[in-house]
Amino acid sequence: MSSGRPLIEIEDLGKTYTMGHIEVPALRGVSFDIQRGESVAVMGHSGSGKSTLMNLLGCLDTPTVGKYTLNGEDVSKLGEDELAAARNRLIGFVFQSFNLLPRMSALEQVELPLMYAKSNNRRKLASDALELVGLGDRMGHSSVELSGGQQQRVAIARALVNKPSLLLADEPTGNLDSTTTNEIMNLLHELNSETNVTLIMVTHEDDVASRCKRIIDMKDGLITKDIPQLPS
Repeated sequence: MSSGRPLIEIEDLGKTYTMGHIEVPALRGVSFDIQRGESVAVMGHSGSGKSTLMNLLGCLDTPTVGKYTLNGEDVSKLGEDELAAARNRLIGFVFQSFNLLPRMSALEQVELPLMYAKSNNRRKLASDALELVGLGDRMGHSSVELSGGQQQRVAIARALVNKPSLLLADEPTGNLDSTTTNEIMNLLHELNSETNVTLIMVTHEDDVASRCKRIIDMKDGLITKDIPQLPS
């Protein structure tokens, strides 16, 4: 595999859901590439297809038609076990609701993906990830003892602990105030720049999207705009 090959290659990707006797097309044959280290915002109203696209990119679902190549591997034809392995190996997820377990410490939360991957030296890897997001002094605190911004930092550390190629963030600032939103966006873009992890983020906030190097707008299962952002 050439080092210059895009991390993500999408060719005529489509997804249709069957509801009774009715077929509902959620994604209507989209095509694009995403290079390693890019930061991309995906925008669109409810029903635009952005959530379906993110589920496919995250190997949480399989397309009805088309091809999805991730890191040189055709994942569009994989079975459930193979998709799960690809998710764990290549992708980190950050969600709006943090998805932390209330009684576990920050360190234990970040160790979880390493347990599933049966990694050695889990404590050291989790500690390093928390240091990376600026929570080295909060490792022993449970999620209920952390602010919203700190909880999202734990979630980001958990997403990064397996050193994924791709970080998918679904409305990562949706539950945060404007000051904390700015802090989390600064962190995500620092990580994107310093670790070269590819960042794809769903957001409905123009100011959040404008921080990315590229914006993809969607409507009715199609890409209506794919705009590179000029450096500020």
